[in-house]
Amino acid sequence: MPEKVPERKSKISASRKLMLKSLLVATAKEALEQELEEKEEEKEKYLEENTPPIHTSCMSLAELKTLCEELNAKIDVVDEERYDIEAKVLHNTREIKDLNIKVVDLRGKFKRPSLRRVRVSADAILRSLLGSKHKVSMDLRANLKSVKKDDTEKEKTVEVNDWRKNVEAMSGMEGRKKMFDAAMGQNQ
Repeated sequence: MPEKVPERKSKISASRKLMLKSLLVATAKEALEQELEEKEEEKEKYLEENTPPIHTSCMSLAELKTLCEELNAKIDVVDEERYDIEAKVLHNTREIKDLNIKVVDLRGKFKRPSLRRVRVSADAILRSLLGSKHKVSMDLRANLKSVKKDDTEKEKTVEVNDWRKNVEAMSGMEGRKKMFDAAMGQNQ
């Protein structure tokens, strides 16, 4: 039996590990908060650049209606684009998931369960499939094909000639011509 390798004790104490983990969590939390703030600032900057302020104080009622209609049309266009992009993203995530499953299958990382051999008779299988309806026992071996020995013996004793005569007949150009003529006759 192979000997067990003694486990090495870590040089860092448990309290030191805990302190390091808490520091890592704190820095990750700060980085996440900073990232969220940057996204908000970027969003505000984009809105300031692309949406000029609207002065509605000097507009008439008809101008306000047309402005609302234009804004609604723009909102509809943006919603359609957003829906299309969401559908593409959903389709791509499904495709990625399927490809990941195929990759895992090809690598063979999944474990196959160990199966036990169970001996079950044909009657037991029929009983489990049909339930109490099954009363007649079937002999499955009766339907198997039987092989006759007489046919195989006849094929073996068909024609036994002297092989030397066949070799002499086929040697030289005459034999090749006979083979060529025989092949041409079969093709036509």
